[in-house]
Amino acid sequence: EETKQGFDPEQVEDALLQCCECPHVRVRGFMTMAPHYEDPEKARPVFSQLRELRDKLIFHGIAPDLSELSMGMTNDFEVAIEEGATMIRIGSAIFGDRYT
Repeated sequence: EETKQGFDPEQVEDALLQCCECPHVRVRGFMTMAPHYEDPEKARPVFSQLRELRDKLIFHGIAPDLSELSMGMTNDFEVAIEEGATMIRIGSAIFGDRYT
């Protein structure tokens, strides 16, 4: 979605290292939004890529406090949970479609 911004996976490590230089900033996790698919299983690679990136950064000691993964929405949250989501966004399931 053109209105959404973020980091490409290859930019994340440098961005985290810059954040570590800020004494009052502590990155606790990552957030991603998969494209909307009719089949939620198609979102799995997006979620697993973010989890694997987070796990790599923890393993190498770059960001040991990365405990949160915010990923998954109403249509794909089950897959996101299977891939390690600690936060999900299910507003449409609770409040209904925002475009109606």
